[in-house]
Amino acid sequence: MRFLIVTGLSGAGKTMAIRYLEDMGFFCVDNLPPKLILRFVELCQESEGSIDKVAIVVDIRGRGFFDDLLGCLCEMKNEGYTYEVLFLEASDSVLIKRYKESRRAHPLVKEGRIISGIQKERQRLERIREISDYIIDTSDLYPKQLKEHLVELFHENENEEGLLVSIISFGFKHGILLDADLVFDVRFLPNPFYIDELKIHTGQKPEVRDYVFQFPETKEFMDKLVDMLVFLIPHYIKEGKLQLVVGIGCTGGMHRSVAIGDALYEALQDKGYRVTIEHRDIADG
Repeated sequence: MRFLIVTGLSGAGKTMAIRYLEDMGFFCVDNLPPKLILRFVELCQESEGSIDKVAIVVDIRGRGFFDDLLGCLCEMKNEGYTYEVLFLEASDSVLIKRYKESRRAHPLVKEGRIISGIQKERQRLERIREISDYIIDTSDLYPKQLKEHLVELFHENENEEGLLVSIISFGFKHGILLDADLVFDVRFLPNPFYIDELKIHTGQKPEVRDYVFQFPETKEFMDKLVDMLVFLIPHYIKEGKLQLVVGIGCTGGMHRSVAIGDALYEALQDKGYRVTIEHRDIADG
């Protein structure tokens, strides 16, 4: 099990980081008292593999409990558990600006100057910073750049197998897919609906599929579609995307979109990608 402690200065981006880690498959807990860490790790181990990546945020919001962190990490090591520490920081000027924009008081000085709280916090975090495995200065980072750093450090599937491509066929007359990342309209292809012996069958029937694919424009479209997805997938992975939803739409979602969806599913599987297929409107076309 990969166990990550996320800590650092207030306002440095820990909340944003934990959201990105959650998107990468980490089981995340915010503001866990250090004395509960060991018991929490034990509970995760008892999950029998259902939890294999854990990230917890521990910072000075825990007040006096935070000072127990170093001792608790020593105890974890003595019990044979491994862990990594991610430390987020930023410059004083950037932290002050972020506090002023959010209109929040610093946790260590509810009524004093923000800079005083930042200085006190740096002193309390000095030792944990020294033992951290990763230190990220977010002063000049946009959210997208922070995400890229985290993906580079903690995304364990750095090749195409780490992304799931979900292909969903549908009919435009039943409504477009709301969760699609990419939508391709195949209503330009000849429609089997107008062939009496094919009308009642779906695109999963060999005779319907053969009809759709007998036209040169179908083959050309498929070649271009597969080439485009093979080009796009590594770039989506680089951006930290874990699932790509590809919608294939025709009029009713029964013939052309089903045949094209199945063919795309097979083509991407042959290239080694993780792919699923769903025909949303196949029974309602």
